[in-house]
Amino acid sequence: MNYLPIVIALLLVRSVCGQPPLPLIKANSPKVAINDGGYLDKNAWSLSPRAKPDVYIAGRAKKSKRVTFYTNIDSISVNLKPGASFDFIILLNEKDSCYTRISSSKLVDSPLKQAPNGHDTIPFILTKDNAIHVKSILNNRDTLNLHFDLGSIDFRLTKTAVLGKTNLLANQPDALAGQTKPNFNRLATINTLQIGRLIWHKPTVGVANNAAHEMNGRFGWRVFDNKVVEIDYDKSRLIVHDRLPKRRAGYVKSDIKFIQSSFCVEATIKTGGKKYVGDFLFDTGSDLAMILDSLWMRNQGFPRNLKVIKKLTFSDGSGRKYESSVVWVPSLSLNGFVLDIIPTSLLGYKSPGSSQMNYFGNDLLKRFNVIIDLQNDHIYLKTNGLVGVPCLKRS
Repeated sequence: MNYLPIVIALLLVRSVCGQPPLPLIKANSPKVAINDGGYLDKNAWSLSPRAKPDVYIAGRAKKSKRVTFYTNIDSISVNLKPGASFDFIILLNEKDSCYTRISSSKLVDSPLKQAPNGHDTIPFILTKDNAIHVKSILNNRDTLNLHFDLGSIDFRLTKTAVLGKTNLLANQPDALAGQTKPNFNRLATINTLQIGRLIWHKPTVGVANNAAHEMNGRFGWRVFDNKVVEIDYDKSRLIVHDRLPKRRAGYVKSDIKFIQSSFCVEATIKTGGKKYVGDFLFDTGSDLAMILDSLWMRNQGFPRNLKVIKKLTFSDGSGRKYESSVVWVPSLSLNGFVLDIIPTSLLGYKSPGSSQMNYFGNDLLKRFNVIIDLQNDHIYLKTNGLVGVPCLKRS
């Protein structure tokens, strides 16, 4: 078998360099299941021999937890500490080496360098599609339109933006000339990414199929890890603090529930005289109001006889398309605040992942000014001047 010399060479090189060889497991199928701290997802991962490495970001945790990768014939487990990573190889079909990294979503050393005054203000525009739009500069050269998306983790640029708005494919002239397909796993080095006065040095930047309308990419909650982020819709600004601000009059506190690195809170729907409690992902990148998971609805016995307003098709950040029915939900309680008559998308299929997770989009979330404490994993909400604005009809 021709893979053997490659593996032997790799072991020799690492031995010469004084590094232990990478652990290796085998697979005959590209599909991999992952148990992440007790959350088992049977369709969590697809092997990619081209990525070096292909990084799986484990769910956020404040202490060590066990993460296990299951191929169709093998498995590997690691007790992952906060801020740590673990590298290994999955040998696919006895020939393709898939370099894989399990990485903690809890940052120890942040790439964000902040001014010494303890806070920075970033002006934003709330677009007609409910996106929190900011300007950014990549490598001191390329200006990009990004949106703040709590449903994401790190920085993501669309493939279209990478091709047409950046210099990240300068090392692939044939791809730029349209003669070959771009290899988005082999981009030029990203040294800096700047938003306002904030600068990230050597940030983690991935590639996505899409972003909010007219945006070149997005950035998620982890780019502000170990900071406190304030979203002020009244004054159209993001404020990044070194510590929790003392002035919090009118704000109500609750815990952030990180479910497999998804930024969630608990909320309650009331309809038909009954209450239904669930976890809701904060998706500020979505222009919808609320989305309910099909499995959650079934397990809760959520009524399916609410009047259908319309049928809706939408896409997530990976470009997957979904169809749903849109109904009016009578009442929602979030952090003690009550919102009435909310247009809600009911998923008629199983959503990705193993969690029974619902979604709040920014058509709903924009009605709250938010303080996100990523030092203690707390969130503070206060209604703002948009609380009485009608939801978008297309929601």
